[in-house]
Amino acid sequence: MKKVITYGTYDLLHQGHINLLHRAKELGDFLIVGVTNDNFDRERGKLNVRNNVLERVESVKATGLADKVIIEDYIGQKIDDIQKYGVDIFAIGSDWKGKFDYLNEFCQVVYLPRTEGISSTMLRAESQETVRMGIVGVGRIAPRFVSESSNVSGIHITSVYDIDFAKAASFVVEHKISDVYREYGKMLDNIDAVYIATPHLTHYPLIKQALLSNKHVLCETPMVLDGDEARELYALAEKQGVVLMEANKTAHCPAFNHLMVMIKSGIIGDVVDVEASLSKVWNDKSLREFDHKQAGGSLFELGSYPLLPIVKLMGCNYENLNIYSRMENGVDIYTKGVFRFPNAVCSFKVGLGVKTEGNLVISGTKGYAYVHSPWWKTDFFEIRYENQNDNKKFFYKWDGAGLRYEIQEFISCVINHRFSSAHLRRRESVFMAEVMQRFNERKNFMEI
Repeated sequence: MKKVITYGTYDLLHQGHINLLHRAKELGDFLIVGVTNDNFDRERGKLNVRNNVLERVESVKATGLADKVIIEDYIGQKIDDIQKYGVDIFAIGSDWKGKFDYLNEFCQVVYLPRTEGISSTMLRAESQETVRMGIVGVGRIAPRFVSESSNVSGIHITSVYDIDFAKAASFVVEHKISDVYREYGKMLDNIDAVYIATPHLTHYPLIKQALLSNKHVLCETPMVLDGDEARELYALAEKQGVVLMEANKTAHCPAFNHLMVMIKSGIIGDVVDVEASLSKVWNDKSLREFDHKQAGGSLFELGSYPLLPIVKLMGCNYENLNIYSRMENGVDIYTKGVFRFPNAVCSFKVGLGVKTEGNLVISGTKGYAYVHSPWWKTDFFEIRYENQNDNKKFFYKWDGAGLRYEIQEFISCVINHRFSSAHLRRRESVFMAEVMQRFNERKNFMEI
C-alpha cells in the first residue's frame, strides 16, 4: 500500500483545497491529511484563520477524500508523522516549491499544481466583515491595543473618546486614527464595537451605554467589581444580541490554554491545589492604583489574573473563601485569598507593595505543573513528576504585548456571532467579579 500525506490549514474550505486533495489522493492508495491546529497557526502569525481546528477537521472529513485526518501541533511534526505512519509520498501545493525538499531524506516529495484564482486569503478578503472599533480611554494600555490590533484582520480602529479631549486629540494624531469625539454617545453612533480601557469604576456605565446602543464591547479586566453588575451586563448583551467580553489577555494566550487542556486531560492526575501569584512594586503612591476612591489596590488591579487558573480548573462552586490583606491608606498593598473547593484548596497572592515570586504551581495526584514568573505571559511551562526522567518541558511563542490574542478572539466572536468564548466563559467572568465584591464587602476578611 502506497501512503500519501499532505498538510494544510483548510480554512474556508474551497474548490482549490478539494482539487489539491484529489491530486494527492491519486498519488497512492491511502491519504493522510494533516490539519494545523489553532495554536500552531497563531505561532506562524495566522491570526486571520476564520474556522477553528474542529470545524476545519470536519470539513476535510466531509470531502470523503481523506482516509485519515490528523492534527499538526508543532514544528518538526512532519518528519515524525512520515516515520510514524510509514509514508511513501509527501504532497504539498506548488506555492511551497523547494520549501520541503529536506523531507526527501524520508520519503518522496511531490509539489502539486494549485488551482489558479482561488485561495483562503482571497476568500477571506472578499467575505471579511470589518469591525469598526472605537477606543475609550487613552491611558497606558491604549497605545499597545492600537499596535496589537494591526496584527489581526477584520478590525479597523476608527475613533477615540476620552474625558480629557486634549489627550484624545493628541492620541489620534500620534496613532493616525481618523476621528476623535467629545461625546461618548456620538462615537457609539459611528462604530460597531468599543474597547474600554478606563479606570475600573467607569466600566459599568460605559459598558451599559454601549450595549443599549447595540454595540459589541471588549472591556479591560476587571470588567466590573460586583457580581450582580456582571450578571446584569451579560444578560443585557445577550438580549441585545451583541458580544460582551472581558479583556483578560492571559485567558487567550495559546500556551495558557494548552496548559489548561493538558491539566484537564489528567496529565498530573486529580488537581488538589492551585497556587498563583502576581505582584508589582510601585513607589509612586500618587498613581490611581493607590487611590481607594478610584478602586485602587492589589486585588482590584491584579486579581483577575491569578483567579483565572483557579476558576478554569476548579469551576465556580467553591465552599469557602478567606481573604487576608495588608492595608495602607485604604487600599490593599498585598492580598492573599484561600479557596476551599470540594476536593481541593487553592490560593492566590497579589501585591502592589509586596513582592512575590510570580509563578504558577498546579499540584496533582500524579505530578505538578510549574509555570515560571511571569506566568501570566506564559511562553514556557514544565510538567514534573516524582521520577525526574519523566519531566516534560513545553515552549510556545508569545507575540508582542499579547493583546493580539484577545483581539482576535473578540473579532472572531463578533464575525461568527458567538456570544461567549471558551477561553473565558461568562460565568467565569462573573466569578471574578463576585470575588472582588466579597473583598469590597469585607466578607471573611482579615487585615494583617
